[in-house]
Amino acid sequence: MNISYGKFYSRHLGREMEYKIYGTRGKPVLAIPCQGGRFYEFEDMRMLDVYAPYIEDGRIQVFTIDSIDYETLFGQGDPRARICRHEAWINYIMEEAVPHFSYINTQANGWEVRFLVAGLSLGALHAATLFFRYPDVFDALMSLSGIYTNEYCFGGYHDDLTYMNSPQQFVAGMPKDHPYIRKYNSGRIVLCVGRGAWENETLESTSAFAQVLKDKGIGAWVDYWGDDSRHDWDWWFVQAAYFLPKILDY
Repeated sequence: MNISYGKFYSRHLGREMEYKIYGTRGKPVLAIPCQGGRFYEFEDMRMLDVYAPYIEDGRIQVFTIDSIDYETLFGQGDPRARICRHEAWINYIMEEAVPHFSYINTQANGWEVRFLVAGLSLGALHAATLFFRYPDVFDALMSLSGIYTNEYCFGGYHDDLTYMNSPQQFVAGMPKDHPYIRKYNSGRIVLCVGRGAWENETLESTSAFAQVLKDKGIGAWVDYWGDDSRHDWDWWFVQAAYFLPKILDY
């Protein structure tokens, strides 16, 4: 498998941001790390093993990036400053990282392809935010063990940016004839959560978000796993291995 490392200076974040690329062609996949995770988490925690068969046969090319959660959602200090910093991270992804990755991927494939965005735990929130805010860029979502609101991060503080980075809220606020809804329904949405240890909050949020999607006429595969399915890597491996081929075959 071809694995490459890179970094570039982000004008939005004011520092260099690192990344890794796995594979040389195929559908681009943006992998978002867990809370505070780094670009190498995907490989170090062995999620790469799940994706490897699809990378090696040229069906996908995976791009991994850093989070900055301890400066933003789980940082300290003024909530407006923290959510502005989070929005800067979103802008880094959408205006710098994704165009760079898309160029690399398009050069290999010969045509531009929309991304699958995948995330675990807090990364599931970020992945869902990106998918629902930018359906022209992302046409598939795989969110595992996610909470789909950021309200618990800001102690009751709300503004325009907390709203736009909380898909449970901003999708609920969409009119049913919003043009994005047709785009969502042309793609593939997978939300999965277990009923086991450490999944109480994620189970509640996934259920609430599933109802929002249903109310808006947005088709999603929402899968509730059993009491043995806990909020941890061993189950995310199993879930990712189950859902990834189904998303790719859609």
